[in-house]
Amino acid sequence: MDVIYWLIPSMIFVGVVLVILLMIGVKSGQFEDLEGEGQRILFDEDQEKSPSKKNTK
Repeated sequence: MDVIYWLIPSMIFVGVVLVILLMIGVKSGQFEDLEGEGQRILFDEDQEKSPSKKNTK
């Protein structure tokens, strides 16, 4: 029973810290582009960097 007396306040403290970290992440723009990273993995960046081939006819 003595464990509950320090466990509940410590979990409330951890919860408050996590909410503060979430608010900091939202304000800094961390969650603005949720689909961008998922779409970027589908495209090959090497194709964009390769030199263009010109027809010399």
